[in-house]
Formats: sequence, C-alpha cells, structure tokens
Amino acid sequence: MHKKNINGLTLKELEGFLTDLQQESFHARQIFSWIYKKGVGDFGSMSDLPLGLRRLLRENFYIFDLKFIKLLRSKDGTEKLLFELHDGNFTEAVTIPTEKRITGCISTQAGCKFSCRFCASGLLGFKRNLTCAEMIEEVLYLKNNNPDRKITHLVFMGMGEPLDNYDNMLGAVRIINSSEGLKIGARRITISTCGIIPGIRRLAEEGLQIELSISLHAADDKIRSRIMPINKTYPLEDLLNACGEYIKKTNRQITFEYVLIKDINSDLQNAKKLSIILKPLNCKVNLIPVNVVKEQNIEPPNKSEILAFKDHLVKSGVNVTLRRPRGQDIEAACGQLRLRYEKK
Repeated sequence: MHKKNINGLTLKELEGFLTDLQQESFHARQIFSWIYKKGVGDFGSMSDLPLGLRRLLRENFYIFDLKFIKLLRSKDGTEKLLFELHDGNFTEAVTIPTEKRITGCISTQAGCKFSCRFCASGLLGFKRNLTCAEMIEEVLYLKNNNPDRKITHLVFMGMGEPLDNYDNMLGAVRIINSSEGLKIGARRITISTCGIIPGIRRLAEEGLQIELSISLHAADDKIRSRIMPINKTYPLEDLLNACGEYIKKTNRQITFEYVLIKDINSDLQNAKKLSIILKPLNCKVNLIPVNVVKEQNIEPPNKSEILAFKDHLVKSGVNVTLRRPRGQDIEAACGQLRLRYEKK
C-alpha cells in the first residue's frame, strides 16, 4: 500500500478519510493538534486515539519525509537548515530572529527555473516542485527545532518561485493559516514572486489577507531583463499594471523588494526612476544590499551609495526600509547552502 504524507491534507480531507474508514471524524482535530500544536512525529504517541485508529494511520500515512542534513547557525541568530527530499534532491529553510518576531523562510521548489542573476537558487538548475506536504514539513522542522521560540511570521521566499507552484503553495498557506493547523495569521504570511502576472491576478481572487512581495530590482526593462530574465515574458509596465490591479482588488499594500547591486542598479539615476514608477502605487520598498554570489560575480555597493539611494526615495515620498543583512557568515541567502553541498 502506498503511504501518503498526512501533512498535505486539510482538516476536511482528513475527516473524510476517517469517515471512509468508519472512524469518528472528530479524531481529525486530535490528529491535527498532535502534529501542529504538540509537534509529535509518530502516530503511536497520539495517546488519546484508539489503538486501531493509530494502526490505520500508520498503514496509510507518514508524518515526516524530509531528511535533515545540515544546520548552520549565524552569530546574529539566523539558522539555515538543509534537507534531502525522498528522491535525492535538496531544499532549504531559514529562521530569522529579531527582538519582536521570529520569521521562518521556506522553499517552494528544489532549484529554480528563473535564473535571477543575484540568486544562487537556480545555479544548479530546476529539479521539481515541492508538494504542499513538503512545505508544511519545512515549517514543522523550523518550529520543532526551536520549541521555546515560536515562529511568528512566515515568508515563502526560499528556493524557487511560489507562484510557479501555485496550487501546492496555496494549499500550504491555508493549512499554515488555519486555526486547527499552525495558526499563523494571514497578515503574517508573505508570498514573494519574481513577477508571474497570471499568478498575481489569481492570488487577488483568493480572499486572503496575506502580504505580497514583488522582486522588482530594477526601474527599467533593460536592467531588469539583464538581471531577471522573467522580465522578457512579463515586462515592467505589465507587471506594475498587474500590481495596481492587485492593490485595488485586495485593498492591500504591496512590498517591492529591491536588491542593490554595485555598478548595475544602485546609482542615483536608478533611484530617481524607481521613485517615479512607484509613486502611483500603494506600496513600500525594501532595499536589500545584495549577498555576494561569487559564481555570479556580483557584490553590494558601498554604504554611502546605499544611503544615498534610500535618501532619494524617502525625499520623493516613497515608503522605504533598508534591510539589515542577516546570516552572511553562513551564506544564508537562497540556494547557497544547497549549492555548496551539491558541488562537493
């Protein structure tokens, strides 16, 4: 009998499974509580379930399938975990603590097909989509790895493009958000995209109060196409129009991520262009000095150039934050640990 990962099931689906096996459907809530609230990884430990049901669960399901490979801890508290999937592929997840929150960052794909120049995720190519259950497992590993430190926020910003794996990603969001599941509020869940316009429009119809983050990284098509090939399919004007539609439909602010790369997009002229194209939108900009990726021959600008870029946006009325680099001593950027491990 082929077993399934139980983490891919919604509460309603699990209730239906129990009913089909002539078991009481209320046990589904107990099972969810054991997995998502208490962090239990085997059915035998679910002591308030009938022995017969525990046997049926073991025969039909498993809870954990990811194989933990490596943990790196940064001096700033950031932790990166590397996992091996059942088919020998690898994926990553990260926890980023601050004084007021602990953010979990999870992957949606093994590898990436979009080849953004500043990102290590796609350097070894795209392997496959992660399942909904595998994404949930990533969160459970982060949660169980730090039982005294609650994951307060979750971002789909790890390896891969979330909107390229839409159905599995959204299934994971709904379980993570549900009161019976991990109970992380929708406004504390962020989905990041390189600009998949059909996915943005589809997401606008879901009725979820999630945060949407757009990897922008340039203020004109020439530069954006140079560092983000996806721009050739979904050019900047079309992307900004889709973002405007999303804001109007959801009444939610969008965050534009802007990685500052020396000699490419970080001078004052680019700051001026960026302030002009974003002025009509209800948005904020998150400036991020790029992580050094030796394979891509890129590096961040100096501090004075970064501050000048930020100051121009502020003076132009753009809501802007400057992200403090995290986990640089453990190469915590997307795909870097997988890249080092697989290249051995």
